[in-house]
Amino acid sequence: MNASFRLSASSLRAHKRRFAGTFLAVFLGVAFLAGTLVMGDTLRASFDTMFGNATSGTDAVVRSADAITTPGESEGVREPVATDLVGTIEKVPGVAAAAPNIQGAGQLIGRNGDPIGGQGPPTLAGNWIADPELNAYRLAEGHAPRGPGEVVIDRGTAERGDLKIGDTTTLRTPDPVKVTVVGLATFGGEDGMAQVTFTGMTRADAEKYLTAAPGEAATIQVRAGPGVSQQELVDALTPVLPKGVEAITGQESAEENTDMISSQFLSVFTTLLLVFSGVALLVATFSIHNTFAIVVAQRTRENALLRALGASRRQVTVSTLVEASAVAVTASAAGLAGGIGIAAGLQALFPAIGFPFPEGDLVISALSMALPLAVGVVVCLGSALLPAVRAGRTAPLAALRETAVDTSGASRTRAVTGLALIALALGVTLTGVLASPSIWLAATGAVLALIAFVVLGPVASTTAVRVLGGPLDRLRGVTGGLARRNALRSPKRTAATASALMIGVAVVSLFTVFGASLKATMDQTVARSFAGDVAISTPSFGAGGSGLSPRLADAVQRLPEVDTAVGLGRGVAEVDGKGRALTVTDPVALERTFDLGEIRGSMNGLGTDGIAITENEADKQHLKTGEKARLTFTDGRTQTFTVRAVYGQSELAGDYVITRDAWAPHRTQDADTLVAVSFKDGVGTDDGKAAVEKAAAQYGNPEVQTRDEYAQSAAGGIDMMLTLVYALLALAVLIALLGIANTLTLAIHERTRELGLLRAVGQTRSQLRAMVRWESILVAAFGTVGGLALGAFLGWVLVEASDGASDSAFAFAMPPLQLTVVALVGLTAGALAGLRPARRAARLDVLRAIATE
Repeated sequence: MNASFRLSASSLRAHKRRFAGTFLAVFLGVAFLAGTLVMGDTLRASFDTMFGNATSGTDAVVRSADAITTPGESEGVREPVATDLVGTIEKVPGVAAAAPNIQGAGQLIGRNGDPIGGQGPPTLAGNWIADPELNAYRLAEGHAPRGPGEVVIDRGTAERGDLKIGDTTTLRTPDPVKVTVVGLATFGGEDGMAQVTFTGMTRADAEKYLTAAPGEAATIQVRAGPGVSQQELVDALTPVLPKGVEAITGQESAEENTDMISSQFLSVFTTLLLVFSGVALLVATFSIHNTFAIVVAQRTRENALLRALGASRRQVTVSTLVEASAVAVTASAAGLAGGIGIAAGLQALFPAIGFPFPEGDLVISALSMALPLAVGVVVCLGSALLPAVRAGRTAPLAALRETAVDTSGASRTRAVTGLALIALALGVTLTGVLASPSIWLAATGAVLALIAFVVLGPVASTTAVRVLGGPLDRLRGVTGGLARRNALRSPKRTAATASALMIGVAVVSLFTVFGASLKATMDQTVARSFAGDVAISTPSFGAGGSGLSPRLADAVQRLPEVDTAVGLGRGVAEVDGKGRALTVTDPVALERTFDLGEIRGSMNGLGTDGIAITENEADKQHLKTGEKARLTFTDGRTQTFTVRAVYGQSELAGDYVITRDAWAPHRTQDADTLVAVSFKDGVGTDDGKAAVEKAAAQYGNPEVQTRDEYAQSAAGGIDMMLTLVYALLALAVLIALLGIANTLTLAIHERTRELGLLRAVGQTRSQLRAMVRWESILVAAFGTVGGLALGAFLGWVLVEASDGASDSAFAFAMPPLQLTVVALVGLTAGALAGLRPARRAARLDVLRAIATE
């Protein structure tokens, strides 16, 4: 065993350059994984601290006991509590203070006329709480709001909106309210609560603009007296609270908020990053395996001599694995340091681009360090295992033979196995997508397809390189022909090198196709459902934004250019015990402006006790026109509605439609999410849009868009997602390029004597450089073409699987321009990967190269 270690140490010292690419591949993969885990822990701890600061002086929170949660949302909607409960609560022994917390959506307009925030984090407005212990914000400048229209805003919002004390601006609630900034506040010593915006108003203004009626609050915050614990305070409050109202500790409230952020944002975000870490490590696996396979092949005679001198198979195998372990441990350890650097960089970068990354020190847990280290070592050793075993099987007589060209990759057994796997993958995928829709079957088929591509790679590489390299003979003459023959020399090596790039390109292509399909789906949805001419909307996603004023649709309807203007509001209720979103609108105007498909019954005359539902929901709830449906609202009241219409399409109109009169008794802060407008005959789009923009300017200046512009903006988040995906996948492509460069470098070392002979018989340095570069491009072309084919197939699977799992109809789209760009990037990457090996080959001394054994 000691001899094996000495051999490994000697080999590593003598051939450090051989393992440079492997070191970098492991380093990058581990760094990305470690950075993801550290960033996730840091985000979680930061949000814990942030919500802990928000409730640090609050010992108990009194709120409605029940919440209605609709599909796709983790935070439920609760009924407001009566503010007159404050008097009752203050009389409870152990209570030091209590204050109503009136809170709703409120978006400030900056000095330049643009809304502040609204891109993810909430835009909040509420009453300014005088008790400094119960108020998470601290007044830093100016004074608290005292009269109508006076507000305090957090300092971060003021900086982003270029606002200062004394400035007058508009607050969308969603009705526009003229407000004057009289104070600036901080949160937990910082300028604000991450990217959340906050506007503090007088209690009277908050009740007027943020609630359906005076005397209502979202919660009541309670502070305990000296010596009273949070749980003791809750126990004392519970007996005096009316039915349907509960008290929880301040700590529980903070934990609920953190859990909500974790389920809505952190889990999805960290899972996304972990997926890309996995892709990077998978690509690294191919590069590492290829490096050790080449090194073992190059040391065939050396290993054979060792065997002839008495070394056992185990000693040779262990020697190779020790080399892999040394590279794995050092690269993984360096990757941990790199991961911490990545997390620190992202922590500094994200706030600069508006991403909600709270302030705080990096949190580095033992798991965040141990897991990437273990994964890096396991990946590296696992990748080197087969080459190490192969090294141990080297026969002593191999020392007497010349190294032969490896054509084993093109064996008939491999071809049959690969084709069988492709047939199985297609069968499983088509079953899971078309015959019996199943996400799991589709995913299993996709994984089998990936395995089939890898297995068939060496078989396909021979044909692919001949086809792709065919034009080189004519275009580059002898140089091109030599490059093609070199790529054909070892099908296994070519396929393994190209496979790393193939996976990276496949994942890029997958998301490109899926993103284009989502855009096509949005275009199809708008084109099919929205029959209006322009749409009024507020550009926001996540919890941000304040919506549109419910009075806007009526104001636009009065314009002489407008035929129909309909606003779509949102409500929630439980239908058959399950939370459902309601569309609150004028059903008659909705039918005129939206294509609802076939309608059974009538949208006219829903009144205060009628409801319209989609055909899909009617089937789920076993309802028909004329039958009764029981809806339970957030205020606890249950009302029976008669199904007066069943319609076919629901993409923009929603699954349940009720009138504004039916929703009015149960509403809280009322807002529309969209106003659709149809012009009268003869009114041009430009003239009609200008008239609507003028009317909308009085309601907070929301965006007015044509139907095509609305479809494009609705899909705007997809471009943002794809940009993030491409940036993350750049790491996988970089690792693949390192693999190509490392393979070529090792191949040049292997062919030193051959290259010397070529130079001796007249090949120029420029021809030698071109030969190596074209070999690199051929390998990259094979990987790129395979990746495009696999990515397009997986994209189709994902779209069809999403279509089967969703009520909405998904459209499949293949974006030729974007996929062409991906192909060009792959080929360019191959050319870049070949630059250094080509330069090194051209620098070889001719006489020394010829003399090389």
